[in-house]
Amino acid sequence: MLADPHSLGNARQDASEALFDPDYWAARGELTAVSGGRGSAWFAGSAAHAWVLRHYRRGGFMARISQDRYWWSGEDRVRSFTEWRLLLDLSQRGLSVPKPVAAFYRRERWTYSCDLITERILAQPLSAALNARALAAPVWRAVGAAVARLHRYGVDHADLNAHNILLDAAGTVSVIDFDRGQLRAQGAWSSRNLARLKHSLHKIAAVMPPDRFTPASWAELLAGYRVD
Repeated sequence: MLADPHSLGNARQDASEALFDPDYWAARGELTAVSGGRGSAWFAGSAAHAWVLRHYRRGGFMARISQDRYWWSGEDRVRSFTEWRLLLDLSQRGLSVPKPVAAFYRRERWTYSCDLITERILAQPLSAALNARALAAPVWRAVGAAVARLHRYGVDHADLNAHNILLDAAGTVSVIDFDRGQLRAQGAWSSRNLARLKHSLHKIAAVMPPDRFTPASWAELLAGYRVD
């Protein structure tokens, strides 16, 4: 287990595998399922310590073989541990990402499963914001600037999409879900990140009013990306 004692707060007194068990939080009346995804994330904890608990699950073809187990190749390669360390680095540098609380894994012979707890960011996904209303140009530019800050630091986000970008009431843009993310030298990966985001926006906006994502929206996002 990896943990930040300060973020754990009072929970550090009984920090154990139970913290990563949804039933533990449900019994305390402190668990709410997060909509979307693969049903593997929950809001957990109290108002004083609002957290997101995520159990790592496979997607695509590999999910047919195992829903949540990964091949063991050493503790340094545990997915929740690598994400925890990346988030700690990024949050310490002032980037708007979830602060890591704790990471855990369970090994069984040659495979393992794992979990991650992060501090909850009180904001709504870009996808939900678009569903509610058309976004003004400054919001699109702020999204582009947030992505640019990550890219400038060399963060290759493996799944940059409209669900993993959050907007809060103050206009702050945050990025979440850094599973399989990594620090890299500058290269073509940044363009692939942007292409993935654009594809995501087109996909979710296809069932929304036509003003929710337009060529002008993307142009504003790129303007913010290039200026930051």
